[in-house]
Amino acid sequence: MPHDEPVIDVESRDGHRFQLIDIAPARAERAMLLLPGMGISARHYIAFARALAERGTRVFIHEWRGNGSSSLRAGKGRDWSYHQLVDEDLDAALEATTDEAGTRVWLAGHSLGSQLACLAASHRPDLAAGLVLVAGGSPYARVFPWPMRSLLAVVFRTFPVVSGLLGHFPGKRLGFAGTEAHGVITDWARTGKTGRYDLDSLKFDGEAALTGLELPVLTVRMADDWFVPEMSLDWLLAKLPKCRIDRRIVTRRAQGARADHFHWLESPGASAELVAGWLESS
Repeated sequence: MPHDEPVIDVESRDGHRFQLIDIAPARAERAMLLLPGMGISARHYIAFARALAERGTRVFIHEWRGNGSSSLRAGKGRDWSYHQLVDEDLDAALEATTDEAGTRVWLAGHSLGSQLACLAASHRPDLAAGLVLVAGGSPYARVFPWPMRSLLAVVFRTFPVVSGLLGHFPGKRLGFAGTEAHGVITDWARTGKTGRYDLDSLKFDGEAALTGLELPVLTVRMADDWFVPEMSLDWLLAKLPKCRIDRRIVTRRAQGARADHFHWLESPGASAELVAGWLESS
């Protein structure tokens, strides 16, 4: 589905090209780099970004490698991991957005984007003003309630095998995420099994970097989000002991429907109101 919003062209050090969707208010008071969930294209966050722009936030919506405007697609011989997503692409996106905005940017993320926002901020704290985590948390299986815990244990064993055999993960056919790189699925599954971010693919120690991060953090949890329950968020936030954390929740009443992991994207008003109000007071 095309869109008519302005974009910024970005190229990573390894030659990967992608675009950031640029949603700008008439007068920007702050800037944000928004990271989608796994397998979700940037365009699906335009409504949320527009709602934030109405309150003075310029929002740059990131595009993950392999999705939408990305010049690459996952497949045999075309693989990448969290290293490329964080060390290469997010590094380039952060530099591009801070140059464009003339200031440090707020890093926001949804689902997997919330985890990678934390890693990117801990890797480049010089470019990040703070973190906004929406419907985000750690996939660590042991903090999930039954039967989700047992299901995740199977998922984290089998998904890397499937992606290894095929050269990519066929998420669209399996009903989870999109067409993902084997390395990304492998790193995601490892985090799900261990609850840790000291991954071999990263060029820095994710656990140590998160522990040392000192930034303001807003979390927005969806009341009906079984996909990322509160214990998942707790586990992720425990890795940020030096951050100033403010936790908010979007209720079903505020949402006007189920406040779950994905519906807020279709009706982002309640979430945008929480985020905008918090940014204005920060």
